[in-house]
Amino acid sequence: MKALVHHRAGQHMLRLDSAPAPRPGPSQALIEVVAFSFNFGEVAFRTPDLPDGTIPGWDAAGIVVAPAADGSGPAAGARVVTFGWSGAWAELRAVDTDELAVVPAGVDLGSTAALPVAGITALQAVRRLGSLLGRRVLVTGASGGVGRYAVQLAHLAGAEVVASVGSPERGEGLLELGAAEVVIGPQAMTGRVDGVVDNVGGQQLADAYQRLSSGGVVAAVGMASKEPTTIDFEEARIGHDRGRIETFNISVPLGGDLQYLVRLVEQGRLEVPVGWRGDWHSYEEAVARLLNRQVRGKAVLDVQGGAS
Repeated sequence: MKALVHHRAGQHMLRLDSAPAPRPGPSQALIEVVAFSFNFGEVAFRTPDLPDGTIPGWDAAGIVVAPAADGSGPAAGARVVTFGWSGAWAELRAVDTDELAVVPAGVDLGSTAALPVAGITALQAVRRLGSLLGRRVLVTGASGGVGRYAVQLAHLAGAEVVASVGSPERGEGLLELGAAEVVIGPQAMTGRVDGVVDNVGGQQLADAYQRLSSGGVVAAVGMASKEPTTIDFEEARIGHDRGRIETFNISVPLGGDLQYLVRLVEQGRLEVPVGWRGDWHSYEEAVARLLNRQVRGKAVLDVQGGAS
């Protein structure tokens, strides 16, 4: 089969090459991949010492060609969106049946490849903030994949959402997704918030923390800034309790949460934020656009011509 493999000498340490087909375990289904997505983290923070030929990739959507031998999961022919910590960037992938969700016929299969890591990260981070009905929530890095999902999900949970972006152009479309306000960085906002989903880290995380109400929570999701965070806690203590910061890691398996997100998409309550889509032979362009902050949302790469 063909796969986008790790190759230290290649552009972005990647190369489209031949690779052996995966051999599913007893609780794994074999999937013919229709499309996969790039997450900023998996292209910006590549591990150079992986063996050449390793197939990376977390998110992929496709068709079950061989169901799991133990009888778990969907039957052959089912349309599914899948997650795993490797193996997505290929024509075939083997995936645990508790890490997939069935995609109804009325939903574009290829676009659901943009759901797993970004969508579930947003969902679980928003949950971490607690009840949001009537509360005010700040989402930093709101123009990215996780950010655009977090804006929508916090809005669905009843929050007044402040979306923080790097430029007015990056903020386009966020009001339509449910943001009540779009600001250029946390320092530009007025008042306080009851919760924060931070995708940026660095100075923006420190600034967001200073906007937190007493008892509020910051879910520190990502470090798109690639900068360490320095917080003056003595300043934060003076006259006001700023709440707390919690580091965030995604909880697996994702199957249940993934099926919930697919259902929201089917109902028209959640928009999949695909900001770039093209043939997987154009992977270099997709990576470059992500790294240069030129994608509003997610990048989806079609393995089978965008069909299904």
